[in-house]
Amino acid sequence: MGRKSTKENKNIYQVTREALGYTRAAAAEVLETLDDDRIEKIESERSLPQPTDVLAMAKGYNAPHLCNYYCANECPIGQEYVPEIKIKDLSQIVLEMLSSINCMNKKKDELIEITVDGKIDKNEIEDFVGICKELENISVAVESLQLWAEKMLATGVIDKKEYDRCREAD
Repeated sequence: MGRKSTKENKNIYQVTREALGYTRAAAAEVLETLDDDRIEKIESERSLPQPTDVLAMAKGYNAPHLCNYYCANECPIGQEYVPEIKIKDLSQIVLEMLSSINCMNKKKDELIEITVDGKIDKNEIEDFVGICKELENISVAVESLQLWAEKMLATGVIDKKEYDRCREAD
């Protein structure tokens, strides 16, 4: 049995593994493609994880949020384009989404007026930027909902076969 880590600033990969009660050796067995030495290097930040490492951990630990974390914080392209999504309760996600949608419903006529001529005038920029920010909020809420669903699927809370059947029906 491995000894318990006393490290104070643990990264997300170590925190996730330890929350499952896995030693590095046990995690390596679950992950199959990573040995305990590679896991130690990633957790001690002596080596950056590769996308395939993160995919293996996300799947093996039933922790899809690791992929979003990696993309938003460690991938140079993702750092530019992918917002980090925090895991939230379903009710909070839905309320934030509905709030943003309600806000956009109020601003849709304004967006039409701003963009009808195909350009954004100097006096329209502030309103346009505000509308874009609200659209970003909707996008983040959608991503949060998708991440929540992936977590529920990974942990068996949502029946994967039924979920996939319904998705295929659309």
